[in-house]
Amino acid sequence: MSVRDGLRAQTETRPEAVTRRGFLKALPVGLAAAAACSTPPYTPSDFSVPSSSPLALLPADSYDTDLADLISRGLRMLGQDVRGRRVFLKPNMVEYWPDKAVNTDPRVVAAAAEAMLRAGAREVVVGEAPGHRRDVEYLLEGTGMGDVLKDLRLRFVDLNHDDVRRVPLKSRYTTMEAIWLPVELLQSDYIVSMPKLKTHHFAGLTASMKNLFGTVPGSVYGWPKNVLHFHGIEQSIVDLAATIRPQLAIIDAVVGMEGDGPIMGRPRPVGFIGMSTDLVALDATCARAIGLEPAKMPYLSVAGEFLGNVEPGRIEQRGERTDRYRMQFDVIEPIRRLRA
Repeated sequence: MSVRDGLRAQTETRPEAVTRRGFLKALPVGLAAAAACSTPPYTPSDFSVPSSSPLALLPADSYDTDLADLISRGLRMLGQDVRGRRVFLKPNMVEYWPDKAVNTDPRVVAAAAEAMLRAGAREVVVGEAPGHRRDVEYLLEGTGMGDVLKDLRLRFVDLNHDDVRRVPLKSRYTTMEAIWLPVELLQSDYIVSMPKLKTHHFAGLTASMKNLFGTVPGSVYGWPKNVLHFHGIEQSIVDLAATIRPQLAIIDAVVGMEGDGPIMGRPRPVGFIGMSTDLVALDATCARAIGLEPAKMPYLSVAGEFLGNVEPGRIEQRGERTDRYRMQFDVIEPIRRLRA
């Protein structure tokens, strides 16, 4: 079976006829078929996986830590130069409940912006395309993000309603040829994925790669990005990461979410800020930190073939070691198979 045929068999199934469990089980089959195909659904010369990927885990027991200083140190550890660049920060801001750790904490976003400006960034812009709430003003007020942006005089862009441009996909695990992306994102020199560390009831983990769903405009693809769900969540994760290629990821793992993430789970203190220029390496490391095995996670296994490093021996850890933070997150039954 070809890559296209294998994924079409999955994505053309009527969504209402597939249970959550059945859909979850179907996703790895499509990805595995694509990965095993002799002709991958991307041009190999477009990608180059480094021999090793630098990654910094920086201790942050609470949001009262000097996070701007922490992220500044991380930038230096990773050798990042943002002087004169237009930096786009893409946090996770999907829904608001005061008792749940759903979103990237605004204090982490503020710290990243301060660190970038200190390092000489020409401009810092914050943008998100919430996948559930269409009322962005409600989210900005409820989460406190609006106050942070106002204090720092940062511009926020609602990516759900920004002007868009058609961009050819660099990989085609979804079988789509192109995707419409916001112009504000495409005009940036330096894109930073800023997720919250959470479990995900389909993919197992939502971190820096899955966070790119929030760059896709709801005005084109629906809420909660229905077209991507139809074409496969894990396939979409890979295609978006391959196409957008953020220069950096900064993950809020001060407090994460376990259980039925990415929205209905429970807060779980973890205690670090993670940073890497390799989103695959950071997501694999975060998976290990919460007790999941990257080799069992199809989107990470596939991404490890051409987008970044999954194996610990090819991840150059700076700052703290993963073992300091290793714990077993509670997960819902359908994704317990992903545990280490």
